[in-house]
Amino acid sequence: MVTTNTPLENSSFLSKVKSLGLVSQIIIAIILGSLLAIINPEVAKSFSMFGSLFVSALKAVAPILVLVLVASSIANQKVDSAAELRPIIGLYLIGTLSAAFVAVGLSFLFPTTLTLDLAGASANPPQGLGEVLSTLAFKVVENPISAIANGNFIAVLAWGIGLGFSLKHASSHTKTTIHDVSEAISSIVRLVIRFAPLGIFGLVANTIATTGFSALAEYAHLVVILLSAMLIIALLVNPLIVFFIMKKNPYPLVFTCLRESGITAFFTRSSAANIPVNMALCKKLALHEDTYSVSIPLGATINMAGAAITITVLTLAAAHSLDIEVDFGTAILLSIVAAISACGASGVAGGSLLLIPLACGLFGINEDIAMQVVAIGFIIGVIQDSAETALNSSTDVVFSAAASHHLTK
Repeated sequence: MVTTNTPLENSSFLSKVKSLGLVSQIIIAIILGSLLAIINPEVAKSFSMFGSLFVSALKAVAPILVLVLVASSIANQKVDSAAELRPIIGLYLIGTLSAAFVAVGLSFLFPTTLTLDLAGASANPPQGLGEVLSTLAFKVVENPISAIANGNFIAVLAWGIGLGFSLKHASSHTKTTIHDVSEAISSIVRLVIRFAPLGIFGLVANTIATTGFSALAEYAHLVVILLSAMLIIALLVNPLIVFFIMKKNPYPLVFTCLRESGITAFFTRSSAANIPVNMALCKKLALHEDTYSVSIPLGATINMAGAAITITVLTLAAAHSLDIEVDFGTAILLSIVAAISACGASGVAGGSLLLIPLACGLFGINEDIAMQVVAIGFIIGVIQDSAETALNSSTDVVFSAAASHHLTK
C-alpha cells in the first residue's frame, strides 16, 4: 500500500524545520550543500544562483541599513545614554594590532616561501602611509548616494554619524520618523536573513563543486599559517581581552559569537553583509541598543583583525620568497601598516588582498611580484577570505558585548 504525505503532515514537517532555529538550519544547509557537491558537482553548480542572490540582497540592504541605523541611533540617543564608543574603538584597535603581531610571530617561526616568477623583480620606493590616509580621506567625503551604490562603507558610516549628530536637535516628530524608517529597513533585513539557509546551501554547493577539496594543496602551508593566526586570535587573544574586561569566563560569549555570527560570515564573506546577523545576535544577548546599533556598523568598517593577518602573512611570504631580510623594527612597522590598511578592506570580499602591494612596498617589492602574491591570495581565498570574515564579524559582537558589560558595571 502506497502512502503519501498529507498537507497537514507536510505542514508539520516544515514547522519542525522552522523550529530548529536559523543556526541549525544553516548547519543542515552546509551539510546538504557539501553532499550535493560531492555526489553531483554539475547539479551543485546550478544552485549557485541562490547563493549569489542571497549575498547580493544582503549587500543591497547593508549600506542603507548602516546609514539609517547609525543616524537614528545617534539622533535618538538620550543624554544619559550608555552608548560610549571609546572603549569599543579601543578594543577594535587593540584586537587588530594584536592580530598583526601574531601574524608576524608565526611568519617568523614558520616562514613561508612561494613559487613566483622572479624575472624582472626589482625594488620600488616604499609607498608609505600617506597614500593610505589620503585614500581614506577621499572615501570619507564621497557623495552619500555614490557611497551607497559603490559599497563605500567608510563614507556611509561618516554620513550616518554626521546626520545623526545634526538631527540630535531636531523635533521629536523628526526623530520618530527616522526611528520608524530604521525599523522598516530592519524588517526588510530580517526578511532577507530568513533566506540564509537557502543562500548558504547554494554558496557551499557551488564553492566545493568548483574548487574541490584538493585545490589548496599547493598552498597548504600558507593556509595553515593564516588559519593558525586567526584561531589564536579567536580562541586565545580575544578571550584574554574579554576576560581582562569582564573578569569572568569569556568562552561562552566567544563560542556563541563564533557559532551564530562566524558561521554566516564564513559563507557570505562580507562583514558588511553580516551586519544584520550581528545586530540580531546583540539583541539576543541583551546588549544596550544605543551602543551596538553604532558599534556593529563601526566594527564592520574598522575592526579587521583577519584582514591584518592576511596582509601581514602574505607580505612576509613575499619577502621570504625573495630572501629579503626583515628586521624587528620593519616587522613592527609592517604590523602598524597592516592594521591601519585593514580599515580599507571593510565590506568587500577579498578586499584585504588588494592592500598587499601597499605593504610589500615597505620592502621594496615591485608591483609585478606583489600582484603575483595577490593572485595566490585569490586562489586560497575560498578558505582565507571566509575565515578572515568570520573572525572579523564575530569579533565585532565579542568586543561590543565586553564593552557593554564594562559600561554597565
